[in-house]
Amino acid sequence: MSTEVRNLLYLITIVAFILALRFLSSPATARRGNQIGAAGMLVAIVVTFLQNEVVSYWEIAVGMVVGGAFGAVAARKVRMTAMPQMVALFNGVGGGAAALISLAEFHIRAPDPGTLKTDISASIMLSAIIGSISFAGSMIAFAKLQELIRGRPIVYPLQQATNALLFAAVLAAGIAIAAGAEQQWLIWTLLGGSALFGVLFVLPIGGADMPVVISLLNAFTGLATAATGFELENNVLIVSGMLVGASGTLLTVKMGQAMNRSNRRWRHRWARALCERGRRGRHARLREQGRLRSRLRNGGRASPA
Repeated sequence: MSTEVRNLLYLITIVAFILALRFLSSPATARRGNQIGAAGMLVAIVVTFLQNEVVSYWEIAVGMVVGGAFGAVAARKVRMTAMPQMVALFNGVGGGAAALISLAEFHIRAPDPGTLKTDISASIMLSAIIGSISFAGSMIAFAKLQELIRGRPIVYPLQQATNALLFAAVLAAGIAIAAGAEQQWLIWTLLGGSALFGVLFVLPIGGADMPVVISLLNAFTGLATAATGFELENNVLIVSGMLVGASGTLLTVKMGQAMNRSNRRWRHRWARALCERGRRGRHARLREQGRLRSRLRNGGRASPA
């Protein structure tokens, strides 16, 4: 297949994804949007199979059969009340796939230090970091919604400082790789640290806020997919990943506003201040009432200090 024909078919896929997102914004046209998106994905799969770079069709076919069967059974068997868990699980799978692709591309492109271009190296690092965070965080969100672990926030001393140090170490590993220190142990450290940060990122969040967290992690998966598109030089992955990232970010903001999560900290501070003011006022009234009773018992004279 020529490059021009491939790009034209990929353009059709991109337009289909955009139209699908547009139709999914309304319940009346959601079914049509789902069908358009599925048709666009089918075109992308066919174009991928027809590329000359594919060397093993049966491995791809096996993966498609296993994944398709799992997705079909889950879509049929899972109840609507458990849909958030399934969304978290599928979103985590997408993030994990992006992280694994970045790992594979690193092994292929960087057998020796100093052979990666800066833009490809940065794309691999971003895909690995964001994809690993999305995968691990989505698994914790799934476990909380499924009640495999308790839904209450899980906190520990120096939590924010620990998370900040861990994320700084992950960024340092990514910067070191992008700067030319392309060692295999660094990429494994980066993946493991990012996954651990994803776990610690979701643990202190309660079960009631899990829908917002899943929406945010969905945006992370979209960004990881877009970075993977830069690695593979695939326009469909870049555009579709940015669509998912942008829509997930917008959904997260809207859900946070609807659930009054954006100003929760200030609202709690205001409520605590009112409670403290009320307690002080009540104590002052009790002291004044005690003085009045003491004056009445002493015949109107003020009680001694």
